[in-house]
Amino acid sequence: MTEGINTTRGKRGRHAAPKGTRKARTSRGAGTSQGHARPGGADAATTARGAHRAGRTGRAGGAGGSGAKGGLARSSLLMAGGTLVSRATGLIRQVLQGAALGTGLLASTYNTANTVPTGLYTLLIGGALNAVLVPQLVRARTTHPDGGRAYEQRLVTLVLCLLAAGTVLAVWAAPEIVGLYMRDTPDNYEAFELTVVFARFLLPQIFFYGMFGMLGQVLNARERFGAMMWTPVLNNLVLIGMFAAYLGLMTAPDTVGDVSAAQVRLLGLGTTCGIALQALALVPYVRAAGFRFRPRFDWRGSGLRESVRAARWTLLFVLVNQVALTVVTNYANAADQRLPTAGAGHTAYSYAQTIWLLPQSIVTVSLVTALLPRLSTAAAQGRTDDLRGELSRALRTTGAVLVPAGFFFLALGPQTATLLFGHGAADAASAQPLGQMLQAFGLGLVPFSAQYVLLRGFYAFEDTRTPFWTAAWIAAVNIALATACHHLLPARWAVVGMAGAYTLSYAVGLLLTACLLRRRLGGRMDGTRLLRTYGKLALAAAPAGALAWAVARALADDTAAGTARTALALAAGAAAMALGYLLLARLLRVGELRPRLS
Repeated sequence: MTEGINTTRGKRGRHAAPKGTRKARTSRGAGTSQGHARPGGADAATTARGAHRAGRTGRAGGAGGSGAKGGLARSSLLMAGGTLVSRATGLIRQVLQGAALGTGLLASTYNTANTVPTGLYTLLIGGALNAVLVPQLVRARTTHPDGGRAYEQRLVTLVLCLLAAGTVLAVWAAPEIVGLYMRDTPDNYEAFELTVVFARFLLPQIFFYGMFGMLGQVLNARERFGAMMWTPVLNNLVLIGMFAAYLGLMTAPDTVGDVSAAQVRLLGLGTTCGIALQALALVPYVRAAGFRFRPRFDWRGSGLRESVRAARWTLLFVLVNQVALTVVTNYANAADQRLPTAGAGHTAYSYAQTIWLLPQSIVTVSLVTALLPRLSTAAAQGRTDDLRGELSRALRTTGAVLVPAGFFFLALGPQTATLLFGHGAADAASAQPLGQMLQAFGLGLVPFSAQYVLLRGFYAFEDTRTPFWTAAWIAAVNIALATACHHLLPARWAVVGMAGAYTLSYAVGLLLTACLLRRRLGGRMDGTRLLRTYGKLALAAAPAGALAWAVARALADDTAAGTARTALALAAGAAAMALGYLLLARLLRVGELRPRLS
């Protein structure tokens, strides 16, 4: 999650901008993003597109009109297409990874080490890139006499220097960093040492994540969005080949102590090379867009200090979320250490969360990313009713997909986990905890997605202080509940409980965010219409989910049913749920599905 722009400007955004300043204010209004998506993902494209399109929309006289709607649809489809292909290849990669490494302690050593560079990149520069530095870059391109070229050179130089220094320090301090995520005890010494070795191979990803993010934002500033949306597929293809080679050429180890140096090198170098290829693949595109990199170290007096200062709320926001992630990862690894082969710890939690996020990534992120420029324009021009209406429409449109998706995971989580991860180094029994975590996450998809949409209302006003405080409350609730699960539940169920804790924390966060945004929008937020729509969606999805559960259970009522029967049960259950949901939605006259049902 990332954001960070001076909130005093956002407070003035509630009223129309003074004459002569509206265009500049509109450009600033789009410059925020929330980092639920992967670094450099769909959200990153928002910042530049918003800065360019918002001014044009404002001059056109509003956010409406067929041209704006057509542009929103095209942008959403472009990003959804890239996200869909990336997520599909990512799912294949993850299934192969599960087959190669399983879902127990061995897999968690690799996955924990692979979590570290992403988190450190986000803390080091990732959040500031998406939320603050890119809007500054866009503004420089439109206001500086040289079209912002010198500012671009200085910014890229600064970012690459920070990334290089941070990467070197992280590799040097790998044992201490890993110690935050996994406990080093006499009983767990081998697993801890293996995680440190993996981390030394994987931590150079920090530099390449940052390079990918920076070059991608240079492209976004020029309204070139395709490359950044599609190059992550290259990383997935590299990892698919790596795990296929691991499965085909190497003997799978039974324990952490059986892992060979050759296996560590293959996994470590292969994973980092995938991220490096993803970053380097952008170089031809930025050259074609007219960018030429020339290192510039004359940072003093260039305006970069203001950009960095503006990122303070972003950094605090990211820090809060990283603290929660670190605590939960530590507890989940403790479960793996107690039950090394049960598949009830960190790897199962991360796999379940990734699958659970697929509908959000494809539907909500794509739609809201394309919608943010219109929200920013409405806020800058004081059109609060339009902003309220756009938020309501986004919530109702995404809810039509995400409410049934949440019930799908609740009803068919175990079958989904068994089909995807009950192979190779894992089996159907060790995939069951993952399926139960998927069920615990299930309905949390609704508050998670809705809160994601509502935060865009604050970003439209350039208010990033309020989202920080909502994130702090969510993190506090999540940490408190996860701690209770860790201490009070058996190791087999502790991480399942943590998945449920995550769901509850976002339910609390949604209530808090909705109350604060309602106050910001003048005491109204289309609440009656939203409650009515979501009530109908739940009434349609809940019976359909129950039907799916009954059908799947009738066809495969135990974990040892076999792949064919599990696949048949899942397919039949999904089909029954889809038909039941669409039928009940028609009977309930759910307007958001009417075009799809006609």
